Amino acid sequence: MGAEVVERVFPPELRERLGRSVRLAPRPLTGPLDTPEAVEVLATTEILVTGWDCPPLTRQVLSRAPRLRAVVHAAGSVRPLVTDAVWERGLTVSSAADANAGPVVAFTLAAITFAAKSALTAAARYPDAWPAFAERTGTDGCTVGVIGASRIGRRVIEALNADTAAYRVLLHDPYVDEAEAARLGAELTDLADLCRRSAIVSVHAPELPETRGLLSAEMLSLVPDGGTLINTARGSLVDTEALARECATGRLSAYLDVTTPEPLPAGHPLLTLPNVLVTPHIAGTQGAEVRRLGVYATEEVERYVSGRELVGRTDRGDLLRVA
Repeated sequence: MGAEVVERVFPPELRERLGRSVRLAPRPLTGPLDTPEAVEVLATTEILVTGWDCPPLTRQVLSRAPRLRAVVHAAGSVRPLVTDAVWERGLTVSSAADANAGPVVAFTLAAITFAAKSALTAAARYPDAWPAFAERTGTDGCTVGVIGASRIGRRVIEALNADTAAYRVLLHDPYVDEAEAARLGAELTDLADLCRRSAIVSVHAPELPETRGLLSAEMLSLVPDGGTLINTARGSLVDTEALARECATGRLSAYLDVTTPEPLPAGHPLLTLPNVLVTPHIAGTQGAEVRRLGVYATEEVERYVSGRELVGRTDRGDLLRVA
């Protein structure tokens, strides 16, 4: 992983703990995996702990690691890292995505609360918005449409249902049936119906070929006037220009932690509209939070060397429907 990543995710006391379970390489690998130092380290490596900035584990890289048995990723998605060669080798793969999910859920819930209270439009009209209570929907009875019953989407639904008087929850996910949706506390429906009925639409689906452009101009047009789109998943799931047009009219508002392109070019209308908040991909672990990724990965290594089941184990089939 990157040198800065190592220091943030694995501070000295955590590296010391990790070293009590395994024999660590003298120094973390922080660059390409084809340097003489990397080749020497990989030759005896059995567990590879990876993170942000790790190069892809190609067939050529893996050929230099004949003893490798497990890849423990101290970050979220393993998509940029894991290649077909990893699965062909039968390597065990673990991801700290669960550790990264907590901050994203908290960010999403904050955005949902702000959206339900029309915080952006009220702030833009301050002080003329006083008190204008009737203009704000509030949380009670507000319908939230969740797209994707991912690990984050499920936790968002659970939190929304914690206050039974507050929200009604709709769910669209092709891998979930009505019985499972009911257990989660949501009403399963198709995407168009979700858009029509939701005051707030929150995106938690993975980036897959079939999800790119999922929220097209047509789908966005179905969201009721005054509705809000929240995206903490991937920017490619939303038609950026169509959303910008909807927000420019004031018909919709948006909270966007991800966009396409990313970052948006200077002067893009989404960056200046008073009813849109764009943040620079900060919903996931940030600052002191990133240490939890290292803790998660360390615990996974401890489980692996003691023969216990990995909590964050990821299989090849999982990548067909997760981020």
